[in-house]
Amino acid sequence: MRTTFTSLHLFCGIGGGALGFQQAREEWRGVVGRIETLAGIDCDPEACADFERITGAPAVQMDLFSRQQYIDFHGQEPPAEWREATPDDIWKATGGQAPDIVFTSPPCKGFSGLLPEKSAKTKKYQALNQLTVRGMQLCLEAFQDDLPALFLLENVPRIKTRGDRLLKEIKRLLTKYGYVFQDESHDCGEIGGLAQHRKRYLLIARNPQKLPNFVYKPPVRRVRAIGEVLGPLPLPDDPAGGKMHRLPRLQWKTWVRLALIPAGGDWQDLEKIEWENYRIQYEPRKGAMAVGEWDQPSGAVTGAAGFGRSNGTQAVADPRLTLENMFPSGYGVQEWDKPAQTIRAAGRIMNAPVSIADPRTGFKEGTHGAIYRVLRFDEPANTVTGAARPNNGAPCIADPRLGVAKGYTNKRQVLDWEGPASTVTGTPDIQSGAQSIADPRLGCAPRSGTLGVQRWDEPAKTVIGSGDIHAGAAAVADPRIPDDSERGVWVIIAEDGTWHRPLTTYELAMLQGFPTHLTDGTPFELVGNNDAKWRERIGNAVPPATAQAIAETMLRSLLAAQDGTWLMAAEEIWVAPHGGNEDVMNVVH
Repeated sequence: MRTTFTSLHLFCGIGGGALGFQQAREEWRGVVGRIETLAGIDCDPEACADFERITGAPAVQMDLFSRQQYIDFHGQEPPAEWREATPDDIWKATGGQAPDIVFTSPPCKGFSGLLPEKSAKTKKYQALNQLTVRGMQLCLEAFQDDLPALFLLENVPRIKTRGDRLLKEIKRLLTKYGYVFQDESHDCGEIGGLAQHRKRYLLIARNPQKLPNFVYKPPVRRVRAIGEVLGPLPLPDDPAGGKMHRLPRLQWKTWVRLALIPAGGDWQDLEKIEWENYRIQYEPRKGAMAVGEWDQPSGAVTGAAGFGRSNGTQAVADPRLTLENMFPSGYGVQEWDKPAQTIRAAGRIMNAPVSIADPRTGFKEGTHGAIYRVLRFDEPANTVTGAARPNNGAPCIADPRLGVAKGYTNKRQVLDWEGPASTVTGTPDIQSGAQSIADPRLGCAPRSGTLGVQRWDEPAKTVIGSGDIHAGAAAVADPRIPDDSERGVWVIIAEDGTWHRPLTTYELAMLQGFPTHLTDGTPFELVGNNDAKWRERIGNAVPPATAQAIAETMLRSLLAAQDGTWLMAAEEIWVAPHGGNEDVMNVVH
């Protein structure tokens, strides 16, 4: 006997969660169940294309903003063809089929600690945050005649503080429809056995009418080290990793900084460096700038062109060039008072006499005496002539007035931050009196973790949507030193013997738990050709392995409920009989 349960996924970005749900398989007393994805919904067309490519399930592009939320977020009215999504649109997205599970992962930017609190309070991000409530409400209304057995809402842990008001609204809404629920933070790395620690918030709501059994927590698994995931992968820029496996091209000084930061550290460790004790030692590849012996065989002839590019192309010590076999007039200088030699097509002094001893460059008696003449400041000038340059008679003067003390009193003046300004004039230049100020506000420092170099033998930090060495710990101390190549990147071996390098977009996807290859056998890749957008969608994704572990526990409860069996497990109960509803009831009453 085979039983199929279905699930609806909303806002799941690139489909990581959906992939994990589809991989869930459970057996209960001979009944095998699996989860089928009805649809994914996202406003980003590329995210929808990713969803379909990765999961094989349909995706529907739909903007879930209300009209006012659209205006608040975009700062303008929507286009004429835009309209608000309705519960009926959600119903049509699933093909008119009510799901057993609804999994939502609404935008987390407004809740994230990566966004300054001042920005989080703006209309733009408040509108984005309200999608948590609107998405839930649209689904409940769409399937109110056949409510799902389970609702899940996944987000960043800070939603419990920045989105406290919205969470209370969601919980009141769920209570109104008869759900019991529990919400808490968990580590996706422990649930999915990932190679990263990823703290996330999860609200799980159970419909007792559909699912009387408890839902138990997934077992805790070992969080792996970065090297366990990256080690088997090809090195960056290897075509076997696909177009997302490109190593970022950094400035030379950034490569040096990464090499100086100890594994496990970040930019703050640079302040502890005794820089005077360090020097960069260049180690050219074997054969670079090589000069072969005349009487010995040459090295292999390669396609590289030009020994000046340090790529190994050989030069040769040629004994045939002597003064005797050069042109007899090579480097010749002709006399001024003799006839010239035959004019030839040769155009260089080394093979033709194109130089001449010209006697006219020296100053002679009889030339005027005003050439390069510098006049005294306290004496009369010579006759003013039409000369345009000092070397043919235009006079210069020794001007003693270049003292700052004799200039404007506010020339190059720097004002005290705590004192009053001088009179504001129309002067545009600081040399003429425009004022400068000693501004003490330039105290910007990178956030903790910037330029972070992660250890190879430890789990990674959370993969974020803005994953970049300048925005977090997106580099690794890789013990695999690459062979010499012409890839245009610097390989600086750090003191620990490893190569401190940025993580590629492909590697970030692997740390999130995505498959190394797509179903057609090609390396994993997302739609488009923009690393920033790829990384955002990867960082927003629910790791497939984590979603699969959660889905399997829910599927087990659903199979037992269908069989009419009371389910007991050794794991901790995730949703108790009343869940967190009692707190909501206290708020309501």
